[in-house]
Amino acid sequence: MKLSTLILAACIIGTSLSSKTMNAQNQKIGYVDTEVILKQLPEAQDADKKLKEIATKYQDTLVAMQKDLTEKLEQYKKQESMMTADAKKKEEDMLKGIQQSMMQYQEEKFGNTGEIRRLQENFLTPIRDRILLTIKEVSKDEKFNFILDKVNPALLYADDKYDVTFKVLDKIRRNSK
Repeated sequence: MKLSTLILAACIIGTSLSSKTMNAQNQKIGYVDTEVILKQLPEAQDADKKLKEIATKYQDTLVAMQKDLTEKLEQYKKQESMMTADAKKKEEDMLKGIQQSMMQYQEEKFGNTGEIRRLQENFLTPIRDRILLTIKEVSKDEKFNFILDKVNPALLYADDKYDVTFKVLDKIRRNSK
């Protein structure tokens, strides 16, 4: 278990032990390994396969662009000494343009807001929603109060009766007057 998950679990347990509204003996905390779940679901495997196929196509395009740029750069270096200043500038601008196009393509496809990231979210959001719904159902059936993720430090389920959000908010508002 990751350190941050252990810290989160310790905080929850510590809070439960110090809370007047919560009896620590009645608490049931569990965890799931969402990565294992994702690896076992056929729809997640299909989504991963589709993403890899698309990413491979984009990567192949980038490799072709890099090869083209390298060839043109080598050709430029061979002819540079015989070129006029205007021809050099024109050729260098063209090479910079190819390089910028390549960088833009890479960002559009693989960047933080790129197509691969968007497709990943589109493919995985319904799967994650289904997993979280099932975690909630199992938690209620098995009477768990809290469920943690073993791999990614996150609280995946918490019984609503332990939500003190509005008590904290009310106390902050009263103390700030």
